[in-house]
Amino acid sequence: MFDIIAFDADDTLWHNETLFTEAQEKFKQLLLDYHPEAWIEQKLYEIEMRNLAHFGYGVKGFTLSMIETAIELTEGRIPGSDIQEIIDYARTMLAAPVQVLDGVKETIQALSRQYTLMLITKGDLFDQETKIARSGLGGYFKHIEVVSVKTEATYRHIFDKYEVTPQQFLMVGNSLKSDVLPVMACGAQAVYVSYPSTWAHEQVSERELWEQGHHELDDIRQLPELVRQLESGQAPSTG
Repeated sequence: MFDIIAFDADDTLWHNETLFTEAQEKFKQLLLDYHPEAWIEQKLYEIEMRNLAHFGYGVKGFTLSMIETAIELTEGRIPGSDIQEIIDYARTMLAAPVQVLDGVKETIQALSRQYTLMLITKGDLFDQETKIARSGLGGYFKHIEVVSVKTEATYRHIFDKYEVTPQQFLMVGNSLKSDVLPVMACGAQAVYVSYPSTWAHEQVSERELWEQGHHELDDIRQLPELVRQLESGQAPSTG
């Protein structure tokens, strides 16, 4: 049934959002003399959203947004030493060990024996490539795509590039907005694997999910059995 099973990377295969959360907490503490935490967090998010079209996703774009937020919230008074501290946050994030999630390696190994696996991740190319290499999982994926965004058009381009129909494609990820809704809009199936925290930009409303018919798992180790059920026509949609 499935010619390709594709996986998201960040927070599906390894921890990622925790790095951004930790950096954001340090950033708020840095600016507490100027504004309360809630206002700093709100302004950072607003500036991140404004900058996505210019800097894209990833640590580097996030860092530039922190610097811009700091300049704006301090009316240009932030000292150079604090700007350097923000840059150091980014270096720490980029150098952090890749922590593969529990159950991921054995799940990928099991599925790779029978299926062609693909990795589809968005963000900075250099950062994503190094994380894939350091994760030790890269060899299980026949195809790797690092994209700037995950939209319906992105997935349709991938279907055309690899000559696969939506009915032969299964996407697995932790983001309903990026890994589930656009895939299902193309006519393919998607599996949502929950992660403890989700960036606000990746969250969707219940109305957006209504009658989507995606599949949900609490643990990625449940995926091989779900795939078996899907191929036999037994698995119900849980979304």
